[in-house]
Amino acid sequence: MRRTARWLTAVNALAAPKVSRQRRSADRVFDRMVARAETQAAADASEATEFIDSYRFLFGEVAKQETLSMIGWQGYIDDLTRRMTNHLRVERLIRENPEIAAEPIDRPVVVVGLPRTATTLAHKVLIEPEGNRAPLMWELMNTHRGDIDAKLRDKLIRDAQTMATLASKASPVWDLIHPMNAMQPEECIFALPHGYGFYTRAAMPAYKRFIDERDYTEDYEHLKRVLQVLQWGQERKRWVLKCPFHLFNLDVLLKVFGDATIVWMHRDPSTVMGSWCSLVETGRALHHRSYDPELIGPQWLGILSSGVDAARRVRSTVSRERFIDVPYHSLTADPYGYLPKLFERLQMPWTNKEEANLEKVLARPGMRRSHEYHLSRYGIDLDDVEKAFGDYVRLGF
Repeated sequence: MRRTARWLTAVNALAAPKVSRQRRSADRVFDRMVARAETQAAADASEATEFIDSYRFLFGEVAKQETLSMIGWQGYIDDLTRRMTNHLRVERLIRENPEIAAEPIDRPVVVVGLPRTATTLAHKVLIEPEGNRAPLMWELMNTHRGDIDAKLRDKLIRDAQTMATLASKASPVWDLIHPMNAMQPEECIFALPHGYGFYTRAAMPAYKRFIDERDYTEDYEHLKRVLQVLQWGQERKRWVLKCPFHLFNLDVLLKVFGDATIVWMHRDPSTVMGSWCSLVETGRALHHRSYDPELIGPQWLGILSSGVDAARRVRSTVSRERFIDVPYHSLTADPYGYLPKLFERLQMPWTNKEEANLEKVLARPGMRRSHEYHLSRYGIDLDDVEKAFGDYVRLGF
């Protein structure tokens, strides 16, 4: 399976000297990124010193990646600049309109679970009821008030779509793995400042220590502020959020969103690991001129099993009503029979409209994958998975 477009090889080779020079001057490159973010956000970076410094650290770790390709290097520059712009803009909007911070985010539904466990299927169906709402990709990346000028709105949408289109053009398999569109609902990862999303692109040991030790309260407070800005002045609806990496920080999530309901998707980790490692390999292929796929399995086996352990510890300390378990095979084997029961537990209506939407969702590319991936390519086997996940493998999900 070819993971990157053929034209990338030549482009990366031609751009290698430029990338090397810029990596050696990472601080100066980052200063220009901050200046650009300030201009685009119409805000002063001195208002968010700690946030900016955390991205300077991350960018410094990125710059240490000697195999980084042109698209990988530029991708980090564009992504971090956009995230700094968004953060500064959100903070400015709330300073200018303090009432935004009083917007209630009531009873959100948060879909979590290991990656590749039908979280996307559940998310796309749960957002369908009239009273529900999910943040769109462009809204998470370029958050702004609902009453902004139509031309500015279109500009922000085009910016997000440019990123989605580039991913599709750079990788012939990306649309099969994780199709993206600026006008479609997306994962909270686009709004959360830090986490393992960055680690999918490059194994950065110092950054891993940083995120493992991080207090994520401010990250989730920022996510809440994003939702408040999007909601302000608009009809209030029930937010439906999604991100596999929420598993790592359920304690903080439940603190910031005090009445959230967690929909936890479950699937055999041995199946999950092969599929997820394949996705990570595609990310590595896009961001690096060379990489070793056998390193991916051990890295992510430890990360994901630790995430499940952390989530289970949190779960043991909170009310059972806060969690709803959804076994992968129960959902995918009989979605028309299973989902009405899930909706009932969430106190949501299941109507002909929801059933018709389910039919459309199931028909989309990627909803029913025709094959899985071999663990051996990624340096792990079934025994490794069972040992890492312990009794979670035997819980019957």
